[in-house]
Amino acid sequence: MAAQMCSGDDAEGSKLLLAEAGQQEHSWRLNFEGFRRAELLEERPRRGLHDCLGVLGKEDSVADYHQQQVETLDGFGDMDDLTDRGFLPKISKKEREKVAKSENLAIRISNIANMVLFAAKVYASIRSGSLAIIASTLDSLLDLLSGFILWFTAISMQTPNPYKYPIGKRRMQSLGILVFASVMATLGLQIILESVRSLSSHENEFSLTKEQERWVVNIMLFVTLVKLSLVVYCRSFTNEIVKAYAQDHFFDVITNLIGLLAALLATYIVGWIDPVGASILALCTIRTWSQTVLENVNSLVGQTAAPEFLQKLTYLCWNHHRAIKHIDTVRAYTFGSHYFVEVDVVLPSEMPLREAHDIGEALQEKLELLPQVERAFVHLDYEYLHRPEHAQAHDL
Repeated sequence: MAAQMCSGDDAEGSKLLLAEAGQQEHSWRLNFEGFRRAELLEERPRRGLHDCLGVLGKEDSVADYHQQQVETLDGFGDMDDLTDRGFLPKISKKEREKVAKSENLAIRISNIANMVLFAAKVYASIRSGSLAIIASTLDSLLDLLSGFILWFTAISMQTPNPYKYPIGKRRMQSLGILVFASVMATLGLQIILESVRSLSSHENEFSLTKEQERWVVNIMLFVTLVKLSLVVYCRSFTNEIVKAYAQDHFFDVITNLIGLLAALLATYIVGWIDPVGASILALCTIRTWSQTVLENVNSLVGQTAAPEFLQKLTYLCWNHHRAIKHIDTVRAYTFGSHYFVEVDVVLPSEMPLREAHDIGEALQEKLELLPQVERAFVHLDYEYLHRPEHAQAHDL
């Protein structure tokens, strides 16, 4: 019985390294086809109160682990498609152009909406005189300025200049978001200073008339509903610039509601609630956009890719050509919104230069077909026991 179990395990293990029967030319490839269990695809059972409270049990952890393995196998399947067909079926030039047009449309709609809503909030600020409403209106003014910055970066990225910018201008995207976030945080600090001045000078006699209240409530609710619709629309995209617009629209929803609530409470309860509400808006501004700054700084300083992505790169490199004897290095790091990839593969020392060059160039082209990769560098070698060939920048 034990021998039969061992032989069964060996048979299953051999499926990991062997391709489909009858395709001997692919027998050198790693192959995970069929290497999944039916029970791994079962949904995690509901556990009532535990799910409501967000408590994870042992079976939840196991289910999450199995789901992660399924996603890893799906990623390997995509790499197999790229190896066999030379392209990813999910991505085509027409689809990319269609997505780019829809992203530009989302940016235009956001900019037009920001201009119209800014005019409406200026009127509400004039009618009310509320410091919280004015703070929300100044935020809308910065939306216009920041929208121009993001629009400019999007246009700049679409007008390449291979002589002045030989590796493209994708970093314009992260830099634009950094400027956007810095301006928003500066606005928050200014609002806090103005609110402190108002509280310290006891200038908190604030009240809205019935007519002012009606205008302010109608305008602010209209602006909030429009912004909420734009949040849902912009979050359907994966482009970082459009996602920045979605974050900005969502922040506007919060600031509009807080500003309106502060103005109403200051009218019916006590006047100092208005500058306090403005300070709350400012703190939200600083916190939100400080996090955005940190995220984009990490992307610009060269943060490493997730282990799951490195696994897919390694799998793709090994299955690229049977002449590859070793994989010395697989490295991916951010340089803006996309990855730079470096791989070092070992080929036979007696291989002609022409053949080695063709293998390396084909691998580079495959890697650069991945949507997350901006540029790939493939280094060829004949042994893997040498010292690192580059200065160790991480030691500096």
